Formats: sequence, C-alpha cells, structure tokens
Amino acid sequence: MEQSVKVGILSAPKINFVLQGKFSDIIITGEHFVVLKFGKILWNNNLYDNLSFTPIDNKSSFTIKDVVIGIGFHWERKEDQRFQGSLNFIVDNENIIAINIINTEDYLKSVISSEMSSMASLELLKAHAVISRSWLLAQINKNKQIDSENIFIETETERIRWYDHKEHTIFDICADDHCQRYQGISRSFQNFEQVNRAVEETKGEVLIFENQICDTRYSKCCGGISEEFQYCWSNTKKPYLKSIRDIVINNQNNCDTFPDLTKENEAIKWIKDCPEAFCNTNKKSVLSQVLNNYDQETIDFYRWKVTFSRKELSQLISQRSGIDFGTIIDLIPMERGVSGRISKLKIIGTKKSILIGKELEIRKILSKSHLYSSAFYVEIKDDIFTLYGAGWGHGVGLCQIGAAVMGNKGYKYKEILRHYYSDAEIAINE
Repeated sequence: MEQSVKVGILSAPKINFVLQGKFSDIIITGEHFVVLKFGKILWNNNLYDNLSFTPIDNKSSFTIKDVVIGIGFHWERKEDQRFQGSLNFIVDNENIIAINIINTEDYLKSVISSEMSSMASLELLKAHAVISRSWLLAQINKNKQIDSENIFIETETERIRWYDHKEHTIFDICADDHCQRYQGISRSFQNFEQVNRAVEETKGEVLIFENQICDTRYSKCCGGISEEFQYCWSNTKKPYLKSIRDIVINNQNNCDTFPDLTKENEAIKWIKDCPEAFCNTNKKSVLSQVLNNYDQETIDFYRWKVTFSRKELSQLISQRSGIDFGTIIDLIPMERGVSGRISKLKIIGTKKSILIGKELEIRKILSKSHLYSSAFYVEIKDDIFTLYGAGWGHGVGLCQIGAAVMGNKGYKYKEILRHYYSDAEIAINE
C-alpha cells in the first residue's frame, strides 16, 4: 500500500472551503465554512472535536479559500487552492487546522509544480521529484526520532538561531516554504502529462548516503557556489551536501576549483565579480519555465544590492530583532560559510553589540521580510549602508535556477542530481 502524508494547509479561527464531488458516501457540494466555538469545530450547526471529509473517488476535490503562501517572505499573499485526497479539520489552541491527507506520489505532483513550474523541462521535474521525495521521507523518518538539539542560543552578547524543519505533531509537514511548497492541483494541471510523467518515471526513487535517505536541501539560487549544511543549521557536516561550483567544465564537475570564500577578502572579491555559473542567467525563456508568477517578481537574484540610511537600518534592526542597539555603527562578518554566506554577523550599535547567527536569522533581521541571502558585504558612506549580495536562499544542495538551466541545456536528471549531490546514490525506496 502506498504511503500517505498529512500536510498542514492553513491555520485560522475560521476556514472557508468548497467541496467538489462525493465525500463520505454522500454528495456534499458547494461552499462551507468551519469556525472555532467553545474550543470545538462548528460546522453545519453541529460541534465536533475533529471533522473529516473523505472522497470516495479520485474525481472529487476540495478548495480552501485564502490560503497564506510565502509566510514572512516578500511575496507573501493569499490565494484559493484546490486539492485532492481527504480534508481533515483539527483544533489546535485558538485555531482550526486544515489538513490534507494524500498519497506521497500525488503529493509530489503538486510539489514539483509549486516549487518550480509545471512548464519546466522534463529532466528538471524528474530531478525535483527525486529530491522532494527524498526530503519528505527523510523528514518523516526524523519525526519518529527524539531530537533534543538546541536550536536557539541567546546571551547578553550572542544570539545564534537556526530555522530547521520542525517536528510537527499534528501533521507530517506544512504546505509552505518552511517545508516544501504544496499548492494544490491547479498548477500541476497546467502541464499535467509532463508532471505525471516526471513522477511516474522516477517512482520510488530517492537519494541515499550510507544506506540512509538524504536530507536533500535545495534553494532558488546558490550565487555560483553552493553552501554546506552546518553553516545554516546544526553543526553537523553532511557529506552529500558539500559545496560545489555551479558549473561543469570539460564534462566534469568543477567542485574543487573555487576561492576560499570563508576569507573576507575572497568573499568580497567573489561577490563583486559576476562569474560564469549555471544560475547566472536572466533569460526569461528559461526563468518563465521554472519560476511561478510571484517568483518572477524577484529580479537580480544572482547579484543584488540593497541600501539603507543609518536611521532606517537602526529602526529596522530594532524592530526585527526586538533588541535596542541604539544607532547602528557597523555590521561586521565574523564567520562565513564556503559560499561566502555570513553565518555569524556582529551588529555594533551605540547601546549594544551582539553576535547574530545563523544565516536565516541574519536575513530576517536585515529585511522587512527576508534578505535574499546572507552572502553580502557592506559599504558605509555618508550614513548610507549598501549591502552587495549574491544568491537567493540558503544555497545548500540543489540550486533551482542552476538546475533549470542544466535541464534547458539538455542535461539528464541523473546528471543534475550527481552535480548537486555528488556523493549520494539513487535507490528505490521499498
């Protein structure tokens, strides 16, 4: 029997939804809503501890209204999303959670169309199906284990925090960027035959290392060199997530020929340059195949810059960190990863100086949503702070823009996987 996955879609005190088709042996079509009342779920004038709608055929579907996507990011918005599988409502504190239960392979058809675009090349979709399946199964396995690791360290002089997948207790994974984008069936239907083929032709395939399913991380754009796991999350080196140069020379991965970007002068030189890389592209003909409409609102992701006045930056950091630094004097990188991403940044203010990490905490504090990446250097002139940066996201594992270009150039999906996860092997998950 094929494995199923429980996906948390939306958490709110009231959820509007539409049922299309036959559920739980009766036809319940049209618009409905559930609302929290007396700590229970109110639906159709009755109270429930939990409420489920199970389809009796594969033609039935449901739509959830106003699903929040891109939570906390600059593209955050609401949209109506349509799903297949079962719909469950469960109470959690002051909200109702909508959960979709669906088999793994059907889940993947939506993921690869949500993370990328269903119009992407077949080889890219196949590569993404393998890594999305691997990541999912690795997280489910991780949830079964006791993990007491501390992911938040805070003292008077230091705040080190990393944001990894949380061991959800009510469902397996969430539907947003925090886990994997899962935005229903509408996007996969845009090019269903190719999406279906990508999942079917890689059915059960996962990446493994030392007989364990790989925690296959990925991000939008590495910036030319991928990052290593330990600089973004726990201090555990994962051999299959080693840093690579995002280019192939003479039919060989050019993994070892790049500068030491842990050194400040080399990192600055690298970011100032615009070296050749798969992800160094602005071709709309390629990007439109692999980026959904709201992702295409982001431009200049290979190299970028943002500017703040000293007053703006001081107010932003105070608001985002909850710490009164006073007026910001300087931002000093104290540790960089192998891609040049800052993993520890010293923020110096007139009232307080604190070491901040890791990469996502830095990105959250230096932007109203999230800075594109933590691979940046700072220039200060006339009370203007200019951040010059590289890449989009944490940069670990597969680079989605780079992989898209590889697919467009004719690379096969196994070649794409070998490029980004060179020490991993493809196997069939039993």
